[in-house]
Amino acid sequence: MNLANYINDLLYRYDCVIVPDFGGFVTNKIGAKLNSDSHTFYPPTKQISFNSHLKNTDGLLVNYIASSENISFEKASTAVSLSVIKWKNELQTASIQLNNLGKLSLNDEKQIVFEPTKELNFLTDSFGLSTFNSPEITRYKAQVKPLIPVAKSESKKGIPTFIKYAATAAILLTLGFAGYNGYQQNKQQEAQQKEFASQQKKLEKKIQAATFVISNPLPTIELNVAKEISKPYHVIAGAFQFPENAEKKVKELTLKGYDAKIIGINKWGLTQVTFNSYADKNDAINSLNKIKRTVSKDAWLLVKPVK
Repeated sequence: MNLANYINDLLYRYDCVIVPDFGGFVTNKIGAKLNSDSHTFYPPTKQISFNSHLKNTDGLLVNYIASSENISFEKASTAVSLSVIKWKNELQTASIQLNNLGKLSLNDEKQIVFEPTKELNFLTDSFGLSTFNSPEITRYKAQVKPLIPVAKSESKKGIPTFIKYAATAAILLTLGFAGYNGYQQNKQQEAQQKEFASQQKKLEKKIQAATFVISNPLPTIELNVAKEISKPYHVIAGAFQFPENAEKKVKELTLKGYDAKIIGINKWGLTQVTFNSYADKNDAINSLNKIKRTVSKDAWLLVKPVK
């Protein structure tokens, strides 16, 4: 059984996949970026890291293998344990290359070092996007040529003097008539503005003299609208075939102080019950580790937006 293939499948849907007694593969989202030196654009992606302290099983990997291979949970758990033993033995002498995940090796302190692969993008939102290079844009500045004034051509024939005087007189008469009309219009506009200002002052005096009293004013209504916070990280307490058993589990956990609730039905038709739901992934992982140590070793982390 190639364990790396199942881990690959789960990393497309979940942010953390724990291999029992070995460690956890955790993904972190990285936005699109540009390398200005090589003019290369990179789409958003999920960067994989390895945490050797996440060794307690959350049941996610084993459950997925059991459903994919159509075998029991015990057989799937045994197969995972055998793969882990094989990995640990191989690491003592050489590094391990995991398909589409990266390379595992031991450092001088016998600690596991993980080098993730960069060829595969586990972020489904970036499906179809690839890295591409853009050629550098070169801008050219053309030299501006000075303007050459064009000489006015002289008239070959002179204009008679009496025509110049007649044209000048006509222009003066036209300007005088236009100025008189403009003067009359300005006088009319000033009179209209004075009449409008007088009427406006009378209206303002009437408004100032009026008194408005409301005997029964309406009470002020304050609305407090709570902003709903999305909590997509759920610490799963169990999945039940019968809904009444799921409701009993919610009541039991609520009495113990947990914010337990039913978050829906999975693809196998089982009703899922959560200890708590969180908006922050680190808070969810810390709560999961505490619950696995003190309450239930079968608890596991589910990443699922719930409406």
